[in-house]
Amino acid sequence: MSESGRLLLIDDDATFLQVMSRSFRRRGFEVLACAGARDALASCRDFAPSHILLDLNMPELSGMAALPQLLEAAPGAQLVVLTGYSSIATAVEAIKLGATQYLCKPAGIEEILRAFSGEQTSEEPPAQPPSLDRLEWEHLQRVLQENEGNISATARALGMHRRTLQRKLQKRPVRR
Repeated sequence: MSESGRLLLIDDDATFLQVMSRSFRRRGFEVLACAGARDALASCRDFAPSHILLDLNMPELSGMAALPQLLEAAPGAQLVVLTGYSSIATAVEAIKLGATQYLCKPAGIEEILRAFSGEQTSEEPPAQPPSLDRLEWEHLQRVLQENEGNISATARALGMHRRTLQRKLQKRPVRR
């Protein structure tokens, strides 16, 4: 892969934006860093990115909601989702919406570059089956996705109090 292009970097973590911007600039990319999906959508057409690195969990407008709009504004761009709140349901949905690849944080610059080129990013599946906590997280994410992100409808579908579901969703996903 040619390590140059125009990268639109979207994440609500200011430190992450700074570190990644510097890393991509060192590799010859022109970088536009946006602290939210709304800012990115406003800048996307004019910037004309060849690559987009998108976080999913952001205030105001989620990365998942912005994904199709970003690809519409930059139709030739390769979009990689990088999130700290990964789940199988969101990975499947992101790929269906047009993402090139879906990565879990933390991911290094080399792994992200491989993802942009379409290369397989992980060597082999984990040897250990997922924990019960991880399976619960995956199930919550799948039902939430089925209910289009509606917390109340998801809580009803799970037979769970809405506040309990909100607390569970605010926690970082359990490692496998």
